[in-house]
Amino acid sequence: MPELPEVETVRRGLNRVSLNQPVRGGEVCLARIIAYPELADDFLKGVAGVQLDSWHRRGKYLMAKLKKAEATSETEEKAGWLGVHLRMTGQLLWVSQAEPVQTHCRVRLFFDDDRELRYVDQRTFGRLWWVPPDQALEEVMTGLQRLGPEPFSDDFSVDYFAQTLKGRKRPIKNALLDQKIVAGIGNIYADEALFMSGIRPTVMCDRLTKKRITLLHAAIREVLTTSIESGGTTFSDFRDVHGTNGNYGGVAWVYDREGEPCRTCGSKIERLKLAGRSAHYCPTCQK
Repeated sequence: MPELPEVETVRRGLNRVSLNQPVRGGEVCLARIIAYPELADDFLKGVAGVQLDSWHRRGKYLMAKLKKAEATSETEEKAGWLGVHLRMTGQLLWVSQAEPVQTHCRVRLFFDDDRELRYVDQRTFGRLWWVPPDQALEEVMTGLQRLGPEPFSDDFSVDYFAQTLKGRKRPIKNALLDQKIVAGIGNIYADEALFMSGIRPTVMCDRLTKKRITLLHAAIREVLTTSIESGGTTFSDFRDVHGTNGNYGGVAWVYDREGEPCRTCGSKIERLKLAGRSAHYCPTCQK
């Protein structure tokens, strides 16, 4: 599943290529991809004739603020939002309309100069929303209500992190995957941050000292920054808006490296299951 760095990479790419161009039409190839409105035709009517004013990210969600193509300062807020969650295998691709349509293309939005924005999703877990201008974003995209602070925000402080983990009798790896604690982290960057801070994924939250929590807090921000700078991670389906792979996977410390030597000590990377999710770690470097 694309995590914060991958979604942020897509957001930045879309802001470079897709803004201030009117949507000239579209096609919904698979209706159940549309989470709101109920009818795919209403989704297409909602986005027709509008421009993408700016793309935003919250956790793993993408939201494009919409404005009327002929907007003035009084009306530019009245076109609503386009929301996207990529889930497991979703991709947003900015391509030429002449490019053959991918087998798993689910939604197409057409722009001038024969360009289009395609939503491609092999496993079809992703969702798109059109949020009307008279409705609050969080009321329609209800998952936004359950998100904790962004990792780079002031709200995600060491004190907040320590207080939130205090007394929790659950493995720290599971806590990092809880989007109510911190938004945007998934399997890849939880494993990587735990390695960088020297903490085993099985350590219980209530056993972590303030010093170790401080190290983990710094590692979370460092690994996310590094991955964003690398254009995200590609282990399976992730592509940026031009279809390019992310580069972080080639330098991962532990994720998806079971049996390979640790880049620090040479011990073999091990993998275990925690609540149905894989966790990769170095048995020597992580305690």
